[in-house]
Amino acid sequence: MKKMLIVSLNFIILACAHQSISKKDITKISESSHRSEKNRLRNEFRHPAETLAFFDVRPEHTVVEIGPGGGWYTEILGPYLKDSGKLYLAIFSENSKRSYAPKLNAKIKEMVSNKDLYGEVEFTVMEAPSNIGPIAPAGSVDRVLTFRNVHNWMKDKKAVEVFKSFYRALKPGGILGVVEHRASNDKGQDPRAISGYVREDYVVMLAIEAGFKYVGKSDINANPKDTSLHPEGVWTLPPSLRLGDKDKEKYSKIGESDRMTLKFVK
Repeated sequence: MKKMLIVSLNFIILACAHQSISKKDITKISESSHRSEKNRLRNEFRHPAETLAFFDVRPEHTVVEIGPGGGWYTEILGPYLKDSGKLYLAIFSENSKRSYAPKLNAKIKEMVSNKDLYGEVEFTVMEAPSNIGPIAPAGSVDRVLTFRNVHNWMKDKKAVEVFKSFYRALKPGGILGVVEHRASNDKGQDPRAISGYVREDYVVMLAIEAGFKYVGKSDINANPKDTSLHPEGVWTLPPSLRLGDKDKEKYSKIGESDRMTLKFVK
């Protein structure tokens, strides 16, 4: 019993030390000059070091980032995984009908062409409703990470299939990390999430239906000032500020959206 206690304690100490080191490394990368000042300023709202530490992303992991967009998180994950790990980026299809897709695909590919900074990044496709993976070879991935994408898959009525694609890609024991705009639990869930906000219990349900076990959540990306009730949905708030100068000061004071940060395991 005493021996088991010592082993358990050592494991906890090592895990805490590893997380502390990882968090320090991620913070350094997130504040590095290879990122624009605009992107670095958003660290205040997006908490990359704390978020990736909560998802226990380690430098030796194989990670899939879903829908990297303009590469805000890629700028951090790429350098962090470059030496010991591997990064997959699940981007839009080359045949996408979305007008903005070619520009975003070109931007992210140009960014990671800097091998000294990003290493060997591999591209796959994740674009609902027609092209849902595979995001990586089945059972090959340590972490699947998605940042503010769930509402898009709900809009396309493909969220269940997308989560199943994540499950297939992960190794047993692999982690799915989800950050999403959080709707109030006292209102019904719009099944297409047109406002961009999703109830936390709805995301948990989607993951469990796909086979995941819910591990827990962090409030690191919470914003109690955000009611989730805005005329242009989540895009009313920074950084979009879709209303332009109308009530700009009001919405700027709220800041970026209230976000859930959820962890699931295969």
